[in-house]
Amino acid sequence: MKKRWILPGLLVAAFALAATGLADPGHGKGKGPGHGKGQGHGKKMKFGPYDVVTDDHGSCGNTWAVDTEKRTFKVKQNKDGTFTVTRTDRGTFVTSAGQSPGACETKGKHGSTVNAGVTGRFHGYLRGTFFGPSATFSCFSDSADCKFNFHYHARGQSLKFHNWYDLGKGAGTFLKERFHRDIANT
Repeated sequence: MKKRWILPGLLVAAFALAATGLADPGHGKGKGPGHGKGQGHGKKMKFGPYDVVTDDHGSCGNTWAVDTEKRTFKVKQNKDGTFTVTRTDRGTFVTSAGQSPGACETKGKHGSTVNAGVTGRFHGYLRGTFFGPSATFSCFSDSADCKFNFHYHARGQSLKFHNWYDLGKGAGTFLKERFHRDIANT
């Protein structure tokens, strides 16, 4: 995925907290955080929302916009001891002049450039798994276990294209990313 990763330290801390909060002390007495209603496997924890400002990258690898967003993490413990993590982003963007986000897409209808100052909204998610003693996140390494879907839209503003989609599966050498449409003046 071309979007820059923000808050990796916070994410690791969140998972350490989640692992601690969901851990079973193993004394077999049916007490502690791993037992009781809503505890243990399948329990969901929410972190955020956090305010984030970040550059956004398009199909050419270029910075095409600055995003201002609310970012939320949901963590669910799986039966195998791993954690499913879903990051949800929702916010606004302001474009930089230059190549549009879909300019290097080779299929479908898309534009080539976008003017500076075009504003719009976006929302989407990134979902992967935290596993192992080193708390490896599947979306940060070579893995087929990552999924994401982001939708950007802007109305009016003399745009030829008003919607851009960045979606896919995997990470690293397993990445299969697709771009559809564009946010573009020409």
